[in-house]
Amino acid sequence: MGLGEHLEELRRRLLWCIVGLVPIFVGALLLGDRLLDLMIRPVLRALREEGLPATLQATGVLETFMAWFKVSLIATVVVGGPWILYQVWKFVAPGLYSNERRFAYVLAPLSAVLTVAGITFMYWVMLPAGLAFLVHFGNDLGAEKIETAPVPEGVVIPMWPVLKADPTDARPGQVWINETVHEIRVCVGTVTDPSGKQVPDIRGAVITRQATIAQQYRVREYVDLFFGLALAFAVAFQLPVVVLLLGWIGIVTPKGLGTYRKHAFFLCAVVGAVLTPTPDPLSMTLLMVPMYLLYEAGIILLRLLPASRVAGARAEANAAQGDAGPANDADSHGP
Repeated sequence: MGLGEHLEELRRRLLWCIVGLVPIFVGALLLGDRLLDLMIRPVLRALREEGLPATLQATGVLETFMAWFKVSLIATVVVGGPWILYQVWKFVAPGLYSNERRFAYVLAPLSAVLTVAGITFMYWVMLPAGLAFLVHFGNDLGAEKIETAPVPEGVVIPMWPVLKADPTDARPGQVWINETVHEIRVCVGTVTDPSGKQVPDIRGAVITRQATIAQQYRVREYVDLFFGLALAFAVAFQLPVVVLLLGWIGIVTPKGLGTYRKHAFFLCAVVGAVLTPTPDPLSMTLLMVPMYLLYEAGIILLRLLPASRVAGARAEANAAQGDAGPANDADSHGP
């Protein structure tokens, strides 16, 4: 292909990328509120377990909207990632030997699986542990002890029932404490639900433990933290891919990597200390151990999949015939 043909092919692939991402983006916008709700569940759970208000703050008029839009946009890129990579592959593949394409056939699925594993590990393991430490640390910092004294004579302290959920048949004027959401709840009347049925109109006031520092997190900052951690863990979990690439181009060998296990363990500890949002040893260990195991997995994969095995017999044939480029490969039809 000439330069003009290359540019035309690139333009065509970009258009196909956009066409494929538009319906995904529309679907992400429709599900954006659910995706945002899924993201903030870990921090709400951590706050609730410490007896704090399970709410996030929006200090700007557009903050919640922009958080929703950002979540939808990134979800579009993540879900549409395979389609984007497919278009990139269709542009690049014609310029590769058939044996060179086999390397991509190994790396692409492996990288995708490791990315999903890294984000899943971050969401279900690392993020809850880190948030639990941070919220507990902030809740205990500088807390003052409240003095107690006998109740003065003639004073009667009212008693409100402590419930795990709001009553279904609440009547106007009834008051109770919902220990699940940490609120004083009161029924102020009735309202009509979407089905046309009259249901109790319940309002609430947050109750919280005594704390010197009020932990009221912003939506935007939490969303940025979430995506920053997701990106960091997705990249960190690509360690086996890096090991394979370095081994295939001859920079490292399985035997050489085995002799540097202590150095790898130290580097994993450093990365764990840098990437984790908290300085506690538990969070650092939760990332350090998987990364070191991925290092060992990379060594095993390099032993099982050396470059000669991945390239196959065709690579030896090409080397014997002295092929100069993809144009001489029968399986190639591009630049």
